[in-house]
Amino acid sequence: MASDAHAHPYDLAALEPDNEAVRLRAGIVCAASSWNEAEFLFLERLSVSARESGGPPMVLCFGAHPQLPISDPVSARGAVEYLRALASEGRIGAVGEIGFDLYDEAFKATETPQTELFEAQLEIALHAGLPVVLHLRRGMHKAFSYARQLARLPAVVLHSYSGTTREAEDLLNRGVAAYFSFGTAVALNHKRAMDACARLPLEHLLVETDAPYQPLRARKNSSWTDIQAVIGMIAALRAASGTSGGSAEEVENATDANFSRAFLKNRSVRS
Repeated sequence: MASDAHAHPYDLAALEPDNEAVRLRAGIVCAASSWNEAEFLFLERLSVSARESGGPPMVLCFGAHPQLPISDPVSARGAVEYLRALASEGRIGAVGEIGFDLYDEAFKATETPQTELFEAQLEIALHAGLPVVLHLRRGMHKAFSYARQLARLPAVVLHSYSGTTREAEDLLNRGVAAYFSFGTAVALNHKRAMDACARLPLEHLLVETDAPYQPLRARKNSSWTDIQAVIGMIAALRAASGTSGGSAEEVENATDANFSRAFLKNRSVRS
């Protein structure tokens, strides 16, 4: 079994209609992200079907993305209320992706509504005892602003981690049950991601495709099958650095165990 800590199957389905069959054949357990009712209900149907067929589980995640204040502020407010209902009904396994996107001046201009959105959703996660999936594009410093609250959560998954090794270590030292998820960036010469996934403790690593949004070179989109390329690259980087987890088998086994701790053992979703 392999695990994918962050993907968007609803969006992937528009590009690869048979993608769920691919996931089931490959035995990939995944954390599936959604931000509106249509996406969530689509994923919920897939999850039920996978469970009934004995296939690998799909952990349902829901959260108002930090880009919504600039793209669709009305929907952002509605998403928070829908999240509140899903959490109270025990229909989700994690809150996310939520966080901060401060990539450019346009996004930075929405930092105040992003903050309000994040805090409302963090409070829901805390009340429900759910893990969170964090999106922190040029916003790693924000994680430290909320470290005390994050340390009260069962798990915090930093999606597509782009911070430094030292920042990751500092977050762990503050008592946050953090898992650092790496995707195709490690195969695309992103130096900070490559250094962090090579040096951080293996028990805090996850792997992801962010399908369909982080394609490998010469590809139009990422998909489930890319997870093995990510695992192989992380193993090669760790072997070169002399840290534990220098084989693909070690990385896959460890990240599967980490996925279980981060998501499956903390799930409040009814089966």
